[in-house]
Amino acid sequence: MKETCGSSLVENQPQRHYGITSPISLAPPREIDYIYTQKLIEVMEPFGVFEDEEELNRRLVILRKLSNLAKKWIVEVGEKKNLLSSVTSSSGGKIFTFGSYRLGVHTKGADIDALCVAPRHVERSDFFQSFFDKLKRQDGIKNLRAVEDAYVPVIKFEFDGIEIDLVFARLALQSISDNLDLRDDSRLRNLDIRCIRSLNGCRVTDEILHLVPNKENFRLTLRAIKLWAKRRGIYSNMLGFLGGVSWAMLVARVCQLYPNALASALVHKFFLIFSKWEWPNPVLLKHPEESNLNLPVWDPRVNPSDRNHLMPIITPAYPEQNSTYNVSTSTRAIMVEEFKQGLMVTDEILQGRQEWSKLLEPPNFFQKYKHYIVLTASSSTEEHHLEWVGLVESKIRVLVGNLERNEFITIAHVNPQSFPGTREQYKESSYVSMWFLGIIFKKAENAEGVNIDLTYDIQSFTDTVYRQANNINVLKEGMKIEATHVKKKQLHYYLPTDVLQRRKKSMPDIGQSTCGLVLKRASVDEGCLDGYRNIDVGTQYQAAPLFSRVAGLCSTSALKETGRNAALQRTTIFTSREKPSVAQPLLPIPGTSIPMIGSRLDSTVAMEVTPPPSAFSTSTVTGQNTVLPIIVPISTHKRSHSPCSKECFKKLKDGGKCIHEDSVPVLPSDTLRSQRLSSKELPDSSSPVPASSVRVIKNSIRLTLNR
Repeated sequence: MKETCGSSLVENQPQRHYGITSPISLAPPREIDYIYTQKLIEVMEPFGVFEDEEELNRRLVILRKLSNLAKKWIVEVGEKKNLLSSVTSSSGGKIFTFGSYRLGVHTKGADIDALCVAPRHVERSDFFQSFFDKLKRQDGIKNLRAVEDAYVPVIKFEFDGIEIDLVFARLALQSISDNLDLRDDSRLRNLDIRCIRSLNGCRVTDEILHLVPNKENFRLTLRAIKLWAKRRGIYSNMLGFLGGVSWAMLVARVCQLYPNALASALVHKFFLIFSKWEWPNPVLLKHPEESNLNLPVWDPRVNPSDRNHLMPIITPAYPEQNSTYNVSTSTRAIMVEEFKQGLMVTDEILQGRQEWSKLLEPPNFFQKYKHYIVLTASSSTEEHHLEWVGLVESKIRVLVGNLERNEFITIAHVNPQSFPGTREQYKESSYVSMWFLGIIFKKAENAEGVNIDLTYDIQSFTDTVYRQANNINVLKEGMKIEATHVKKKQLHYYLPTDVLQRRKKSMPDIGQSTCGLVLKRASVDEGCLDGYRNIDVGTQYQAAPLFSRVAGLCSTSALKETGRNAALQRTTIFTSREKPSVAQPLLPIPGTSIPMIGSRLDSTVAMEVTPPPSAFSTSTVTGQNTVLPIIVPISTHKRSHSPCSKECFKKLKDGGKCIHEDSVPVLPSDTLRSQRLSSKELPDSSSPVPASSVRVIKNSIRLTLNR
């Protein structure tokens, strides 16, 4: 249902305290704010962000059907387990919603995230067996599939045209009433970790709604910010940007600071606050609460790994977690620049010099950079391709991390949108998808040119993908990853002209505007290529300053508000001292020319990239090096030149291209387990790259940057 620009009267709003600090302003909205908010709604409407009453009612009917199915199934499970009829008849059960639908900000055609809560006599195995079978027999349900081994196990299906992701939690209760409150921490007692994860989505969503002063203004503002983030290409938790719950928490924090403001003002304040935010100071909606359940929570004072998070946004429900652990140095730099750009545009909008449509103009990613890496995933069947693309995309942030650690790379920017392959690619594979990464290289100083080898970075990424594919039995014959370096002027080989030229550049070159920020960064090693750096990090905790001391900073001046914003960030400040201790490098496997992690063999051959992309597209299916997608302590040192062996490459005549032409089976890894880090994403990370019938083509991506 479409929101209106008005809100309940300010006089009727409870002016209680929200958040961890007092508000910046309690000023009521001005008449002009209502006008700007109505204009914002009108600009958003064509993008399908609002559902009509008919569509909303259809969702309610579907959820009612699903709830009845779940309750009948719970009774049937009790009868099969010979429970008393009095117990089964009162066992209850309930379907909760969470995510964008529960927040009230879902768009047309969006899916519904739902949770099935069952009493203690119902096991998780029952959910994935008997309830799955019940759904299979239900009219109106299509595309039913279970993902039982996921981090949060889920059943996915389409119910009367609406996609639903249904997770499961079993509570230690004899019956589940319709008025069950999941915000009660005691509900987590004696639950297994999968049930806690399943409950987390509902608990966080409900807590966010409980912590905002005006839900209507919050929802409209969040709709605008989510649409802006998607249009600007920074909406993707999987690729290292922010997901829906993170954007919701940022907007909720702004609503706490301006409890009486309308959406037009809140959007502007959003950009004002977070363009000045001093990351990695965390964003908190409330003070963490103590609990005797002893579950792991985000706390840099206790957990060394938490100190490495670059952009922490902390969930308000116990156990508190950082929702942005995927954010990398590059993605944070890109988002900060977008915040600054958004502030500049909204300043002009509220001054009457621009319209809201200016804020929603997408950037032309393909004009921003001089260099790009094209990542191609291909497979032989549609079914295999859906699995393959999902896996490759979920690991692209590993490639971004690898490239960030290259001493010659300043920014690695992945475009969240994927594209179909070219005609030439379809001649080799039936199904092809491409992603593009914009690269900023450091300028060569006091040298005619710099030889850069990206081979190791790419192969480490593909090792991770293929190991995961093998562990979850996804790897099939015909699945392949190719990586290609291209210059901006060569993108027309991959993309149609209308994609490359459909928009003029609407913001400054990110390469120029982020360099200062990037130079100050401390890289987060999601899988350190030089081995594990064990760092002794000390932590200091500084309490929040009294807000009475900075009350004078609150005024209509943006400059004064900036000072206020900086003050409220200092609620919790964590600083660290680093004492890196570099592990001994590992040696190459005897009898092979494939270097292992940490090997430092010099590379002298370079590649001048000038021919068409088809001439230097390099397949990097898998190799012997492994990069695990996990966070390790911060190191301010970037990895030096990618290790490779002189014998690995044969210099060809066509433009200095270097390709290792051998196709060899994958060799098992001899890397010592003591040199590896555990990974929550890859529980079998110590397993070797799969040595199956799939062949390995080990090529190189090497180039020379002229001064």
